[in-house]
Amino acid sequence: MKNTYLHILFVALCWLFAPLEGWSQTTSFTGTITDAETGKPLAGASVLIKDGKSGTVTDRQGRFSLSATDASAKSIVVSMIGYDRQEVKIGDTQNLAIQLRSSTEQLDQVVVAASRVEESILRSPVSIEKLDARAVRQTPSANYFEALNNVKGVDMVTSGLTYRQINTRGFNSTGNSRFLQLVDGVDNQSPGLGFSVGNLFGVADLDVESAELIPGAASALYGPVAFNGLLYTKTKNPFEYQGLSVQQRTGVNHVADPTGDGAKLFSETAVRYAKAFGNRLAFKLNASYLKGRDWYAADYTDIDPNTSSEQRGPNNPGRNALNIYGDEVAQTLTGIGRVSRTGYAEKDLTNYDVYSLKLNGAVHYRITNNTEVIYALNVSQGTANYTGSSRFMLNDFRLTQHRLELRGKNFFVRAYSTAENSNNSYNTRSLGQLINRTWVRDLSGNVVTPDKADATWFERYGAAFGGKIQGVTAQNNDAARAFADQGRYVPGSAEFDREKDRYIHIAGLQGAGVLSQSKLYHVEGLYDFSSHLPFISLQAGGNVRYYAMETNGTLFEDKVNKVRVSEFGAFVQASKTLLSDKLKITLSGRYDKNQNFAGNFTPRASAVFSPSDAHHFRASYQTGFRNPTVPDQFIKLNVGPIIILGGAPANSAGLHAYDNSFTSASVGAFGAAFGQDLAAGLSAQQAVVKNKDKLVKSNVPYIRPEQLQSFEIGYKGLLTPRLLLDVSYYHGQYRNFLINQVVISPTNPVLLADGSINPAAAADVLTATNRQAYQLYTNAADRVSTDGASAGLTATLNRGYLLNANATWAQFNILDANPNNIPAFNTPRFKTNVVLSNDRITERVGFSIAWHWQEAFDWYGTFTENRPGRIPSYSLLDAQVSYRVPSLKTTLKLGASNLTNNYVVQAYGSSAVGGLYYLTLTFDELMR
Repeated sequence: MKNTYLHILFVALCWLFAPLEGWSQTTSFTGTITDAETGKPLAGASVLIKDGKSGTVTDRQGRFSLSATDASAKSIVVSMIGYDRQEVKIGDTQNLAIQLRSSTEQLDQVVVAASRVEESILRSPVSIEKLDARAVRQTPSANYFEALNNVKGVDMVTSGLTYRQINTRGFNSTGNSRFLQLVDGVDNQSPGLGFSVGNLFGVADLDVESAELIPGAASALYGPVAFNGLLYTKTKNPFEYQGLSVQQRTGVNHVADPTGDGAKLFSETAVRYAKAFGNRLAFKLNASYLKGRDWYAADYTDIDPNTSSEQRGPNNPGRNALNIYGDEVAQTLTGIGRVSRTGYAEKDLTNYDVYSLKLNGAVHYRITNNTEVIYALNVSQGTANYTGSSRFMLNDFRLTQHRLELRGKNFFVRAYSTAENSNNSYNTRSLGQLINRTWVRDLSGNVVTPDKADATWFERYGAAFGGKIQGVTAQNNDAARAFADQGRYVPGSAEFDREKDRYIHIAGLQGAGVLSQSKLYHVEGLYDFSSHLPFISLQAGGNVRYYAMETNGTLFEDKVNKVRVSEFGAFVQASKTLLSDKLKITLSGRYDKNQNFAGNFTPRASAVFSPSDAHHFRASYQTGFRNPTVPDQFIKLNVGPIIILGGAPANSAGLHAYDNSFTSASVGAFGAAFGQDLAAGLSAQQAVVKNKDKLVKSNVPYIRPEQLQSFEIGYKGLLTPRLLLDVSYYHGQYRNFLINQVVISPTNPVLLADGSINPAAAADVLTATNRQAYQLYTNAADRVSTDGASAGLTATLNRGYLLNANATWAQFNILDANPNNIPAFNTPRFKTNVVLSNDRITERVGFSIAWHWQEAFDWYGTFTENRPGRIPSYSLLDAQVSYRVPSLKTTLKLGASNLTNNYVVQAYGSSAVGGLYYLTLTFDELMR
């Protein structure tokens, strides 16, 4: 039914927007494009019919062939990176000879994402960065998405071979729902997760034409997801990029791995084929497959919050190691102190042999010269380890997208759907805890049921430590643990593998499996009225979106009451040039409404002053807002020691998480003080009474949209014809900032009738069976702010060398906010990038070197219940050298991502990522 509604709406919008143009007689012509100075042919030059949709690119000999309507009245626009753009009148000439001269086009590119219309990057009203096809081809990084790490202002978290997360301007996370990623206009997010899974479901390098990135809020044009910024990836049009391309990348990683494991093979194969039939019909097919051994998360630091820092470590009976799971289950035993269960290392629970499969097909049909209809199908499937509130294994996770689009010279209408299937995905930490409950024996040697396993294990430990077990040394923690662990399933044993497989395939609270078959439906349109209004540039557009969540009660409580969420939005943008085109004023505003929240209006105003063609000063006021995602609102997921609970009021009915709980920080302080007094000889009751007032009742509001106001000033200009400077400063103010807050809910009421802390509730938080930890979705109570600045230099040097250097500063200001509500800024204050490249040192040889450095900072995440973990400062060096074999239409590239093999953890609790060394062979434009 939902698909039917979308189809009707799409057809109606197509009828509204579609022009009444017809086809005219077409004429074919050919030509050759060469370098004006050397006379050598230019391969890859773009040839477009002016004001039309037809276009192509030149082959290795600089030749092209194109068809046009009324050729005598048409012109073509010829462009290539590093050369002046040239407009050529076709006239009656059937064979054109065109020469291009070197220029600074690398410094003055055309962008679309900033204003949703084409404009010079120098006159963009907001900060924007661009990777073009040559930058993608030349990157020393393993793929184009990883290359974004060297773009000014970008923060990237690499969790593994198949999972990277991108962000700008602070508040970074491994699952970033504040940053919008579009591929050909399609939101690349997983509906169930509520964020894009990096490039696991993205685009293969062979099909990338360009990537534009807006750091900072873009909500005024793109809606609530573009709260922190936007990445817009454009793929290659099959009319313009035809032929067969094949790319094979082979390499190794895990060289000198600190875990002691040896080097592992890595492989990625990609194929693209595109064909046009005349000037009316074209199609393309893409396939890529990556496989390799993922990086390991093997940090065994003791992070137990209820043990004082000086007592933590491998000899702590209550040890809670970062990447060991099952040891989160702990109790304070009378006369002994805090004791945790023996856990399993992540390497024994997850699957580090990862892959990523991407399949794409698209058909383009030109109804008229300027009107094109597109149908595209994307099917992606892969595996990835990612850190959220737990460590998750996205195992055989599949994303299927359909896109139907009608696009004309001044409008588009687009409809798409996204469907996910989590398949064999699971929660790694829960898996360790569940296996731990399958083998525990009572004091008579009988295996107990899982619901009694934890209590029985601690009973065995206490009996052994107290000297009640013959043959076991009393008052010895190691001996007591060994006795309690009798019958433990050892990793690699048949029993362990059996229980592991069983629980992976049980979804919900009784197992570790994660089930989601959720869907997203989206329809949008835009019309540019500028051609009808000569005195002003005006665009308007809007969209509707519908989420249909299906988790069978495993992520949401949706077995009976289905979770369905709809939202819509619309925007208008107007711009006007004044003072002889030296001043450009742009105003835009957008209204969005989600069914569960009040509507939001987000305006944007900007001015660009250009005293000359080379110098451009900009200032902008932007607003942003973000509706809580569907998981933010309705998730209800038990991940072992904690239940993740969405912030919609109806979602927590009967749980008392919001109205009867303690703050996590106060529970930690209480537990540490209790343990010290217990060790000093006080009884448990005395220690509780003495320290209960260290506990603080939580006051967590239900969730609502977050808001942002941002002010930005900047300058972008050509200091010389070969030197571009781009500097900017911004200040952002946040309110209702979405955060996760951990609370501990006891069985007994938190407060007594007189308002004092209830001793019974204090005692509850010391025992796992009488307390429940919740990770609540809520909003920061007070305003916070951020400041940042960036500067970048781009220089085109002699003999084809290109130098890019940039630096970024970012700062978070807590202001008067409650320190317990500090949002996870997760961003270094300073970071820098330097990239030096030359595509043609000689006719056959090119190279690129990229250096990245960032300062140390604290990472806060729900995986560690928002307690900080230090990310040390680090630098990364990527490098590649390429060799072209024109006769075979082949390029060989030998490169390394993280050449110095510096193993770094980029998000606390995630994998330590080392070097990747590769050889890439690219066969291009075969069967053209």
